Amino acid sequence: MKSITLTLVAVLFSLASFAQKISADNSKVEWIGHKVVGSTHTGTVAVKGGELKIKKGALKGGEIEIDLTSLSSTDLEGEWKQKLDGHLKSGDFFDVEKYPTAKFVLKSATKDGDKLKLTGDMTIKGVSQEVAFDASLKEDGKKYVLEGAIEIDRTKFGLKYGSDSFFDNLGDKAISNNFDISFKVTTL
Repeated sequence: MKSITLTLVAVLFSLASFAQKISADNSKVEWIGHKVVGSTHTGTVAVKGGELKIKKGALKGGEIEIDLTSLSSTDLEGEWKQKLDGHLKSGDFFDVEKYPTAKFVLKSATKDGDKLKLTGDMTIKGVSQEVAFDASLKEDGKKYVLEGAIEIDRTKFGLKYGSDSFFDNLGDKAISNNFDISFKVTTL
């Protein structure tokens, strides 16, 4: 009976050390949005939390939650910044009152040279789509740092405002369907 108890404790301990909680304070997400012709906007959004499942230095799973209420442009100031931030948080885009968070759930991570190919489900505005992108995982003492970049087609998540795929005669007001995200996620 004693060996069964010790085995159970060892299994529970190995499972507990498998999940590494994400440090919201030490993680960052930056975004870039483009008009089809002309200007670009940049900004940040906060990581709310999550975990990375790491076993023997290899990424096996995980989940990252993003706080869309923190969405903020960094290329504008004053009234123009307030207008853009408010518009991005409105129902035209992310509708943060109804959908305050976005989430990425990792389904697979395969090694490709020095990089990882990550595949998982991204959920924005209650819509989940599979996405794939490159990233890197580095050990930093007892912490892990996951860094990467992804291009997301916003229209697949119902963010159609200003898309010339859905609206005619937008001219120079047309907004690219794709936006770019770069991220650095650090565990505790």
